[in-house]
Amino acid sequence: MSNIITDILAPKTKIHLKVGLYFGSYNPVHIGHLAIANYMVEYTDIDQLWFVISPQNPHKKKTNLLDDYQRLEMVYRAVEGDDRLRASNIEFNLPKPSYTINTLAYLSEQHPDYQFRILMGSDNLEHFHKWKNYEAIVENYGVIVYPRPGFDKSKVKIHKNITVAEGAPLMEISSSFIRKAIRDGRDIRHFLPLKSFEYLDEMNFYKK
Repeated sequence: MSNIITDILAPKTKIHLKVGLYFGSYNPVHIGHLAIANYMVEYTDIDQLWFVISPQNPHKKKTNLLDDYQRLEMVYRAVEGDDRLRASNIEFNLPKPSYTINTLAYLSEQHPDYQFRILMGSDNLEHFHKWKNYEAIVENYGVIVYPRPGFDKSKVKIHKNITVAEGAPLMEISSSFIRKAIRDGRDIRHFLPLKSFEYLDEMNFYKK
């Protein structure tokens, strides 16, 4: 499973990589996630994009969130064979709650020759100042912003280390839409990468 980035200490490499971190629950991963990831590795300066699966918060009700490793498996199947993309379980064994600044610090220690940046939607950018140590994230790592429909760049103060991917296609597919469609008995196979859908369907996820 070469496309999974684990939290095991990786051997040091002389190859310098620019890595974008795409955090999310991926419940489930869908073609919108993959389209955004594809755009980012082709149209920005990052070399790889890692899907960082957010673990279940032990202090919150699980509701319909699948098990951490089930969501990891779906992402792994989605990116398998594409060396530009990875599935990461890096936050599964880090202290909860998972703060982005802590994850970045841990990854930088494990991979000192990698340059990490985070990818976020423009809706999150509006609340970014509330994140733990957000100034350090911007100054030491940087942010790539995916513009959501209706995003007005003129209303947001943009730091020199914040890049807005203005040419990115606007995607309005949501995981919540897919979960509801499955509960309603809809055929949504083309909304997910094929291997992810096959796993989801085989396991009967979200049908109850």
